[in-house]
Amino acid sequence: MVAAFAACFGGLSDLVLRWHKQEEYSHGYFIPLISLWLLWRRRKALVESRGQPSKWGLAVIAASGAMLLVGELSAIMILIQLAFLAFLVGLVLCYGGTSLLRLTVLPIALLLFSIPLPYFVESQLTWRLQLVSSELGVAVLRALSYSVYLEGNVIDLGKYKLQVIEACSGLRYLYPLLSVGFLMAYMYPAALRWRTVVVLSTIPITVITNSLRIAIVGVLVERWGTGMAEGFLHSFEGWIIFIACQVVLMLEIMLIERYTLRRSLISVQQFPVVTPLRPSGSGHAPSTGLLTASVLVILLAFLAAQTVSGREELKPQRTSLRLFPTQLDGWRASESSLPIEVEQALGFQDYVLADYAGPNGERVNFYTAYYASQRKGVSPHSPQVCIPGGGWVISDLKTVQFPLADGTPLKAVRVLIDKGGDRALVYYWFDQRGLRLSNEYAMKWHLLRDAVVRNRTDGALVRVVTELGRNEELRAADERLERFVRVAIPKLEAYVPH
Repeated sequence: MVAAFAACFGGLSDLVLRWHKQEEYSHGYFIPLISLWLLWRRRKALVESRGQPSKWGLAVIAASGAMLLVGELSAIMILIQLAFLAFLVGLVLCYGGTSLLRLTVLPIALLLFSIPLPYFVESQLTWRLQLVSSELGVAVLRALSYSVYLEGNVIDLGKYKLQVIEACSGLRYLYPLLSVGFLMAYMYPAALRWRTVVVLSTIPITVITNSLRIAIVGVLVERWGTGMAEGFLHSFEGWIIFIACQVVLMLEIMLIERYTLRRSLISVQQFPVVTPLRPSGSGHAPSTGLLTASVLVILLAFLAAQTVSGREELKPQRTSLRLFPTQLDGWRASESSLPIEVEQALGFQDYVLADYAGPNGERVNFYTAYYASQRKGVSPHSPQVCIPGGGWVISDLKTVQFPLADGTPLKAVRVLIDKGGDRALVYYWFDQRGLRLSNEYAMKWHLLRDAVVRNRTDGALVRVVTELGRNEELRAADERLERFVRVAIPKLEAYVPH
């Protein structure tokens, strides 16, 4: 286990960092402790269930090593974290065979709930949950005869505009509640189908209760003022809703029992007794040869990962983005910069940030961040993560395509954002070693391929933004961004190499 921990140290340290930085994953500190506690409770059964080592364990460890290498090459931390769990499965098989694995698989599976979602998955899930929660919350308010207007994730109550920000998406409840639901399902002595229902029901329970919370905040604001949507009381409401979600889970089990075996809630929530498995030939002490071989394979995977992550990447010649032209066919720029702490957090090597004014007075903000290497978890932060962090609410998101000056089609993510009645339109894409990609999953795939085949992981994020006038149509903003992109992109090729 120590060897597996050392091999996956980079991914596991990133795991702890996410627990510390993001409240929705802060429960991750407790998951390994609960897993160890489960193992400790069944320690006698584990000793008695040790069987003959399985050669399949060595195959699982070899596959885990390959996953570790892929994670190191592509900087996809979740692959390294999953490789660690796979290493544990392989070690159990090599130590005590399938009989021992059957008793340890649940504590190992519980560790899955400590692994955060990748940023590019989390960002898309967050803004979609924001939209769903906003729509359901408004539906509840209208059912209670309140006059409200919904624009994106902003609920207009007349005297107050309630923003359903990123923290109110429900993700902070969903991941911890999934963990609780998994443990409750484990303790629930019922058929597998009912246990599965308990776990999966945490998703609609979270969405519905979070929407009710938004509606309750709206009612409180209408009756007692805007202080109900801010400060300690607002945070305390979140704790109440999370406890309510757990109560709903218990009520769900009571309903299942009402129409099945008719047991009491107390009787069905007793900690299950673990019966030792009696593998054939359990009276003989298994050989440790396979376990030794498994540790050697893990060490080899660790050395290979260190070699791959430490090799010198190809870094093509390029011009610094700080020299990007301030005049582009009638567009004149006033340059600006990011705060030092933001630059350090984003981890790029080079960037340009400038406000361009067009010949007719129109304005476009242009930002390009270049990453010389995207290994070790350093990669462009998705605007879908950064936009809500700046207080903006995503009202609409889709992919658009339009031709560049040379006729080449460009696909970009188009995001309509709103903050306090101000609207802006954002286009962004990933310029990656000659490819312009709008899909973050495709970006990760090409990153992995080029890391292996071309020994390159450099790339850039390109983003353009324009504000909308009070009564301006979206089509006019689209045309403004497209005109600017057609002028700027040909110049960018010298700064972001293909």
